[in-house]
Amino acid sequence: MKRNIILIISLLIISAWLLVSCGDAATPPAEPAQEEAAPAPAEKVTLRFWALQNPPFIAGFETLIKAYQQEHPNVEIKLETFDYDTYIQTLQTSMPAGQEADVIQLFGTWTAEYAERLAPLPESVMSIAEAEELFYAAPLGGYIVDGKLYGLPQEFNCEYGGVLVNKTKFEEAGLTYPPQWKTMADVVSDAKALTKNDDAGMMSTAGFHFTAMDPVVFAFLAGILQRGGDYWNADQTGFTFNTPEAKATLQAMVDLVNAGVVDPVLFNDSENWVVDAFFQDKVGIGTMGAWAIAEGRANYPDFESEWDYFFLPPQAGNEPLFVADSGWGLVVSPNSQHQNVAWDFAKFITANPDNARLWNIASGTIP
Repeated sequence: MKRNIILIISLLIISAWLLVSCGDAATPPAEPAQEEAAPAPAEKVTLRFWALQNPPFIAGFETLIKAYQQEHPNVEIKLETFDYDTYIQTLQTSMPAGQEADVIQLFGTWTAEYAERLAPLPESVMSIAEAEELFYAAPLGGYIVDGKLYGLPQEFNCEYGGVLVNKTKFEEAGLTYPPQWKTMADVVSDAKALTKNDDAGMMSTAGFHFTAMDPVVFAFLAGILQRGGDYWNADQTGFTFNTPEAKATLQAMVDLVNAGVVDPVLFNDSENWVVDAFFQDKVGIGTMGAWAIAEGRANYPDFESEWDYFFLPPQAGNEPLFVADSGWGLVVSPNSQHQNVAWDFAKFITANPDNARLWNIASGTIP
């Protein structure tokens, strides 16, 4: 049994390197910022814009698209959205054929894979030096390949360190709320009290659901850092996990499963995914990035249990070290007949601080 648990968690970690996180979210604020408009094209211009399919992302985009079109009456932007799996397949098939949209929402860590099929950002629009003044290094770094900037980031993606907590379940179990966790042992203690099995002995409520790909991989990397290790190899060109710190972190994850706070066979990405399971009242504590807050509000508006979002204590040591990702941002197709307008639209959304903030609030992402 223990070997099976190690295999399951190891496969989650490995798989997470192949599929990068996505998120949904909430409601955009009132009005986007108006700025000095770029010269309007003389002829009518229609841009296709591809984005991830989820209501909160789309709500933010629709508000900003409307504002941009008001400033540029000759520009029409057609938003086309895809669910996550379909989006990946669409990018992989359409880009080699040169049939992609003019503007594409792309995850930063995918940029190197697609760089040969993307238009570099012209320095007249923004130089790397200007982008480095405007954006944090972590989200921007994903869009720089071989010294060229290929896109503008929208979020600082962090999938470790915060958890959804069901207040109703805490109170029913007689636990202190808000939780007063000082160590992971405190979390495990609460999680055990929250865990429930049905009459057949199958887990019906996971006390601490962490066995989805995003939280597993980032908790694994954070655990290595918090134990004083590193996951880069000596020349910083790849990764090494055959270290005492990596083994200790993987063992800690196995110990969590053995403690009975989650069943990774029943609670994973394909069944009882952490955000859905939490808002279906099947989880006491669920670990996921902050975008899960808006995802839950948008998709489960009638959820009756009270809940909130809290920090986790470090797995080891005293510093809550974590690993972040270069998240969603905008890139432009080299096959677009209107690259100048496409880049102007991308800059309008991402580089105007007020507009960028509007989208972050709508999507529940970190600015």
